[in-house]
Amino acid sequence: MTLSDFFIIPANAAHISYAEKICEEMFESAKARGTGIARRKPEYVARKMEEGKAVIALHKDGRWAGFCYIETWGHGDYVANSGLIVNPEFRKVGLAKAIKKRVFELSREQFPHSKIFGLTTGLAVMKINSDLGYEPVTYSELTQDEEFWKGCQSCVNFDILVSKERKNCMCTAMLWDPVEKERELKEKIQRKAEAKERLDRIVKKQSLLKRIEAKLFRSSKKFVATILPIGTGLVKGI
Repeated sequence: MTLSDFFIIPANAAHISYAEKICEEMFESAKARGTGIARRKPEYVARKMEEGKAVIALHKDGRWAGFCYIETWGHGDYVANSGLIVNPEFRKVGLAKAIKKRVFELSREQFPHSKIFGLTTGLAVMKINSDLGYEPVTYSELTQDEEFWKGCQSCVNFDILVSKERKNCMCTAMLWDPVEKERELKEKIQRKAEAKERLDRIVKKQSLLKRIEAKLFRSSKKFVATILPIGTGLVKGI
């Protein structure tokens, strides 16, 4: 089984029938990991599908294979890709990474100016986020929207979060900042332009030196030919 056996697409109203199964698997997966997430009801997931704020993976035979949805916080200043889940039947084929990439792209399409963030204890998710350009940050750089932090109340580590005054916890915070990425891109373009200019100068300098050497060589031939004409037999091969 490979990724080519799946369709990874933005979810819509036609996929609502999968909502209950998806919610059940989210809950069971969280229990198996020993962590807690804000338990979502099928109606909530169905609404995300209707709004076009979710990505679903389907096997070519029609079975649901994975899911992730978009949430906005702080009046749209922050976006989180939440509820990433893969059907246990279809794990180990790279679906999590593919779904995360597609929902990230969908987030950028719908909220191009928003910061995209996540909180996770999973190394696999951290690796996926890192590959997408997320960077580890302190909790202070995340949304301060109280509704978001209420979602942590069902986590077994919530007491730690509270004791740390929401400055840190067991989860690693990661952020993709469009402003920062634009600055990095401009710097990269500038560095490339400067490197090209240096290379052009070196090439021009080398070309100039070659022309000077060729001119000096021609001048020396003329000089020698004038002083010692070839017919005298004193100069050979010039």
